[in-house]
Amino acid sequence: MGKLSFFSILSILSLSITLSTVTPPKQAAALPLSTSSRWIVDENGKRVKLACVNWVSHLEVVVAEGLSKQPMDEIAKKIVSMGFNCVRLTWPIFLVTNDTYASLTVRQSFQGFGLLESISGIQANNPSIIDLPLIKAYQAVVSSLGVHNVMVILDNHISKPGWCCSNFDGNGFFGDTYFNPDQWIKGLTQMATIFNGVPNVVGMSLRNELRGQKQNVNDWYRYMEKGAEAVHSANPDILVILSGLNYDKDLSFLLNRPVNLTFSGKIVVEVHWYAFSDGQAWKNGNSNQVCGRVVSNMMRVSGFLLDQGWPLFVSEFGVDQRGTNVNDNRYLGCFLGVAAELDLDWALWTLAGSYYLREGVIGSNEFYGVLNWNWCDIRNSSFLQQISALQSPFQGPGLSDTNLHKVIFHPSTGLCVQRKSMIEPLRYMEKGAEAVHSANPDVLVILSGLSYGTDLSFLRNRPVNLTFTGKVVFEVRWYVVSDGQAWKNGNPNQLVEE
Repeated sequence: MGKLSFFSILSILSLSITLSTVTPPKQAAALPLSTSSRWIVDENGKRVKLACVNWVSHLEVVVAEGLSKQPMDEIAKKIVSMGFNCVRLTWPIFLVTNDTYASLTVRQSFQGFGLLESISGIQANNPSIIDLPLIKAYQAVVSSLGVHNVMVILDNHISKPGWCCSNFDGNGFFGDTYFNPDQWIKGLTQMATIFNGVPNVVGMSLRNELRGQKQNVNDWYRYMEKGAEAVHSANPDILVILSGLNYDKDLSFLLNRPVNLTFSGKIVVEVHWYAFSDGQAWKNGNSNQVCGRVVSNMMRVSGFLLDQGWPLFVSEFGVDQRGTNVNDNRYLGCFLGVAAELDLDWALWTLAGSYYLREGVIGSNEFYGVLNWNWCDIRNSSFLQQISALQSPFQGPGLSDTNLHKVIFHPSTGLCVQRKSMIEPLRYMEKGAEAVHSANPDVLVILSGLSYGTDLSFLRNRPVNLTFTGKVVFEVRWYVVSDGQAWKNGNPNQLVEE
């Protein structure tokens, strides 16, 4: 693979990337999955892009969130309707290794926290699970997702159930209070065994966000290799997903010391990337410069693995979907640009619109959730439009029957600009433009000219064909202006801020 270049993307900027024209997959992948160099592929060798959403099931009650609000079947349908093909379903080790949790039913778990309203909600929306053991309820969720052809990654998020994460919660690294390595391997083995033969379970993430004062590289290799071997032995069909250190931000140690395993073709590495991973840098700094610096660091500590032939799964990214967090808003354009450039596999944090119980608060609202508080509606349809272009594969094995070409990706809207021939004008995909305007009439649709954005003369004889007016902007004369290689209209010496 050649050297990769990046573009810092703000809400008014665009990115040029090489893509193949594809439409979102309508059929389930030919399972099981494996890896081919940096790609995840199906049993026919065709690229399968993980476009996942996280579904929390590791908090105190150890039941998938939202089941008191909606039937699990309706939630599964909604996941599909939003364009996701995969769920990263979290779980705690104690679910299968602790006798207390093993004997609890769903009803008893909620009763233990006085969550009587949630019990009533589950009886109304999911009565079939109310008196099932916790693990059986978890299996029921996986089964419901399978009915709708949604792939599942079993994510060992934590050992003792509860909100994650801190350096001092006893769940951070091997040897911590609740993180006994032997119990961890036992739990991984049991879960891999339970879901052996369940076709829509395509992978297992060994541990979420390793962290804390005890973290070190030697123990990472010692135990992650043992965990990987245990999972593969119990369930050889599934992908084995390895997380890094420092809250899953650092995999740099793999540069010169690869993992030593008895199997191949099943290993994926995961990384997390949020705005707050870099504090308030996006809010306080110049967005182009911050993007260039952050992406350079990301490539140094994790992105290099793509060049080494390892699939890189961004298993957590996300933003405050109220749209009021400046730090998140500026970060998102940069992230989406990189995700498009690299055609990364990813999982959005999070599905949950609310939680049964989080850190002592009953019914807390999750503003990073793609669904609203009652799990009925989409929280922010414009955000879904932004990520929709990234839900289909652009590159990889099995896509060679499509024509490779250049497009300009506009992260602020999730739209792409295309040129169908050398003589036709550069234009937004009209269907996408109409969809964005319908969802948010305040969004500007930005159109660029030909000849590197300098020529708009074709509009004299062929106007843009859209059903709305007053929201179209034309831009010309783009320049490279920053460390992040952003493009903008106008004075090349003037930086753009969102």
